[in-house]
Amino acid sequence: MLLQPTLEKLKNLKFYGMARALEEQLSSSDFDTFSFTERLGLLIDREHGERENRRLASRLRAAKLRQQACLEDIDYQSPRGLDKSQIKQLGTCQWIRDHLNILISGPTGAGKSFIACALGHRACLDGFKVLYFRGPRLFGDLAVARGDGRYNRLMNTIAKTDLLIIDDWGLSTLTDQERRDFLEIAEDRHGLRSTIVAAQLPVEHWHEAIGNPTLADAILLC
Repeated sequence: MLLQPTLEKLKNLKFYGMARALEEQLSSSDFDTFSFTERLGLLIDREHGERENRRLASRLRAAKLRQQACLEDIDYQSPRGLDKSQIKQLGTCQWIRDHLNILISGPTGAGKSFIACALGHRACLDGFKVLYFRGPRLFGDLAVARGDGRYNRLMNTIAKTDLLIIDDWGLSTLTDQERRDFLEIAEDRHGLRSTIVAAQLPVEHWHEAIGNPTLADAILLC
């Protein structure tokens, strides 16, 4: 077998995992008892696994999660009112497939951001596209995008993202443009995509934070 040309062809085809696995098979006697189909299956499994890992890494980079968090690391000992069975159910990501939303509320230090990021991490593991924003940063990025001509593109990206996470929501009263941006985002995603909002502010005070009763009613209905 002409090994080097075969390896080069695999790399040219971007089958890097398969190339590495083939080199390992040929340099070890452990595979001598395996049949051709078994060894081929191992090569394909390696390639598939490495590609999935690269896709996951890409999704996590694009998500820009604030914290490296996962559901397995959530502390249920602290008295925060967390329901372990409910978190486990959310970990199936069925709520994302059903295009439902989650509101995480509580005081500073309650772990809202950690839970939001952990759910975002699980969504990435399950193949969903995720975007994380702090509320002030979201509106700041939209303002900059409006000025340099990227506004429609950014809004389309947000609209098509499987899971949008908005953290630190309601820290200050929204401006008129921010209200309209938020309503546009909510309407674009309603019934089509899922959103997590993490906020210290209870829902009953959202009208005050939004600053316009009519727009607040429309946003809450989404």
